[in-house]
Amino acid sequence: MTYPFPDDLVRAQRDWLATYRQLAAPRPRHTTALRRRLLHLSVQVQWHPFWSTPPGTPAARVELRRLVHRQERRGTRAA
Repeated sequence: MTYPFPDDLVRAQRDWLATYRQLAAPRPRHTTALRRRLLHLSVQVQWHPFWSTPPGTPAARVELRRLVHRQERRGTRAA
C-alpha cells in the first residue's frame, strides 16, 4: 500500500536519518547540536498532523522509514 505522505513529513524523516547517521559515525563532531537536532526532528515526525488522519496508521510509520531508505539508496529526493 502506498500512503499520501506530505513532503514536509518525508523531509523531516530524511533529515532525521541523516542526523542519526552523523551521530553514529566514529567520533562525531558537534554532538550536542546533533542531539538537539535529532530531538527536534523526532518531535516533528512524531507529532505531524498526518498521523491523526485515517492513513496515519502504525504501518504507515514503518512505510515512511522504508520510503526514505529506498530514496537514499536510489539517490532521489522526491516524495
